[in-house]
Amino acid sequence: MDLTEFEDIAPYNDEEAAAALARVANHPNVPWISKFIFSNQPETYLRDILRNIHSVDEFQTLVMSHAIEWVLKTSVHNFSYDGLAKLQQINGRYLAMSNHRDIILDPAFTQIILYWNKMPLTQIAVGDNLLKSRTIEYLIRSNRMIKVIRGISARELYLSSQLLSKYIRETITSGAGSVWIAQRQGRTKDGIDITEQGLLKMFDMSGTKDFVSNFMELNIVPLSISYEYEPCDVLKAREVLISRTQKYVKTENEDLQSIMVGIKQPKGNVHLNFGDPLNEDEIREASVCDKNDRYQKIRHAVDRRVICGYKLWKTNYMGYDLANGTTKYADHYGPEDLEAFKAYMENQLTYTEPQLDRDALRDIFLRIYGNPVQMKEQFEAEQN
Repeated sequence: MDLTEFEDIAPYNDEEAAAALARVANHPNVPWISKFIFSNQPETYLRDILRNIHSVDEFQTLVMSHAIEWVLKTSVHNFSYDGLAKLQQINGRYLAMSNHRDIILDPAFTQIILYWNKMPLTQIAVGDNLLKSRTIEYLIRSNRMIKVIRGISARELYLSSQLLSKYIRETITSGAGSVWIAQRQGRTKDGIDITEQGLLKMFDMSGTKDFVSNFMELNIVPLSISYEYEPCDVLKAREVLISRTQKYVKTENEDLQSIMVGIKQPKGNVHLNFGDPLNEDEIREASVCDKNDRYQKIRHAVDRRVICGYKLWKTNYMGYDLANGTTKYADHYGPEDLEAFKAYMENQLTYTEPQLDRDALRDIFLRIYGNPVQMKEQFEAEQN
């Protein structure tokens, strides 16, 4: 695959990654990070590794796998997954479309599962809003990151989307690699996982065949990640509340803060489901619809799998009952669970400005947890 056309958005190749990571090795925070990830080694251990890495695969094996396992060990109670065998049904590479709950952890946990099972890792589509720091850019683009350009004019966005669409399609159809992408731009802030229809239109932009062939050759596999305790839950509730009365403007380092909170915050149990790949019958059924309805049909097919694959925890049932003033799902938790969850919520709310409406914040917070239950209810009602 010739990457000349895509050099501004493609992940680093081995040579570029080696040069970038050698620069990262000199960052003053590297010894501090090394003490966490490689606690039994000298504080110079990570620096020495970074200076001597020769390929992206080496970086993933020697550094990233340990970093992700450290996150799992320090902030996750139990990590589980299912449906991985479905990837073996696919002839070649695939496009993994995931619900989006955490900036870094959603794709990172997907990669560690593939790594543990000795399966090829995917490239990862990430917004360039995370690349304000040169050091972060060096790290992420050495980690198979595809740059998704945001915050540009409509004309520039159209051209950028064309390029991204073409890169994703050629990466998959050439066999060069698989791609992970979130089902929407930005994390879900309200617990409702819905695919952006514009994303599906973007995928189709690069197609040179008929609608069915264009989507079939992408091998779309929906993923669903479920956190018992939502990363950045109170920060999401705060953003939703503020956005109700004014345009929400992020502070300069807000994305980095969200990354760090997501990594460190205790997440309880985490589950990742690999859904059934979209099949030809579904895509063919969509193809006979009018233009926009075609994409709507594909969106519903992805959403169904994400909702079905979502694992509900006690926190989801409690969030639903508390938000709706019911005891409908009380058989899924005990009184002590409910008191502990209320105490957890009240503690989280202390991290927001005191002038923010507490009742409104609580309602948003609870619905972040309760809405996945409602989505499951709606899906089951549609099936009956």
